[in-house]
Amino acid sequence: MSHTALECGDCGRGLPPSPGATVCPECGKPLLARYDLEALDPAALRRAWGTRRGGMWRFRELLPLAGDEEPVTLGEGDTPLLPADRASDELGLDLRVKVESGNPTGSFKDRGLSAAVTRASLDGAERFVIPSAGNAAAALSAYGARAGRPVRVYLPADTPEGVKRRCRHYGATVVEVDGLITDCGREAAAWADETGAFDVSTLHEPYRLEGKKTMMLEIAEALGWRAPDAIVYPTGGGTGLIGSWKVLGELVGAGVLEDAPTRMYAVQSEGCAPMVRAWRDGREYAPEWEDADTGAYGLRVPRALGDFLILRALRETGGGGVAVSDDAMREGAAALGSEGIDASIEGGATLAATRALREEGELRDGETVVLFDTGSLLAY
Repeated sequence: MSHTALECGDCGRGLPPSPGATVCPECGKPLLARYDLEALDPAALRRAWGTRRGGMWRFRELLPLAGDEEPVTLGEGDTPLLPADRASDELGLDLRVKVESGNPTGSFKDRGLSAAVTRASLDGAERFVIPSAGNAAAALSAYGARAGRPVRVYLPADTPEGVKRRCRHYGATVVEVDGLITDCGREAAAWADETGAFDVSTLHEPYRLEGKKTMMLEIAEALGWRAPDAIVYPTGGGTGLIGSWKVLGELVGAGVLEDAPTRMYAVQSEGCAPMVRAWRDGREYAPEWEDADTGAYGLRVPRALGDFLILRALRETGGGGVAVSDDAMREGAAALGSEGIDASIEGGATLAATRALREEGELRDGETVVLFDTGSLLAY
């Protein structure tokens, strides 16, 4: 089964699935894919998901793919959920790390771009464009190549050279922009308008979110079909956090989980923390962060289209937001590295935030807490 409807995450307007879907035509906010959850058999789902060949597309009943359609795939998904024993002993928690560096281009972005390129290609998209802080550009370049579609990526000029080389390796056109990802976004949108290229910017179409949510599907499965007590998520555009929140609701709605009392915590850099500031101020939307400055390129996102969804997820789950320094992120990455985990600075941010949350009493003795290590250190 594929999704049965699209729904605006803000104004609630419902739409039928349509080729080339982008954002809500009424208010310009992100669209969310909806499924007929009551039509699903939870026992049959667990059996099917546990016996199919590996990869995220084994969860196809909750992905935007009809029964006879084939995805654009490079084998993404089924990444490990590793215990962090030393950090667990230090903090008195059951810490697990979702390690996304094993994906085809080395990050969780592969999941989202596999889903977006799949749906858009099946719906007739002939070329793709994306603004990126790094990893998403590499992922789109690879999946566009797999689909046989040309790709153009817009990157801040100070993006690590390795990222640019990887994009070119897959045949993408790389445009360097003096500025941040928001500046790249404006140029990418203008090029899309000029050429008709399909823009897969974060939450400017509904399906990157669907790919990202498979991380939480795998986590729930690895925990014996239960939800963790809390997650700590490195938040730039926040798609993976929103996807985790969305799919836990879907699993409860389908009867796969009895409940999902997972508290969600967003971690950002002290040099770019629009979500943390908005959460603390009680805002519904997050004003743009001026003069964003952090060495964690994935967190250098001054404004997010899905800000209200991130903030809603934090509040509805009883979680919150934490800002940490770049030095604390690096210390966290080194601590995870000492346990053999390939942690980027964004992954290190999650351990730094977990330490702060534990000190504040937000995380309680023995709780199962999942840290999202979203990409490989090699990207830097």
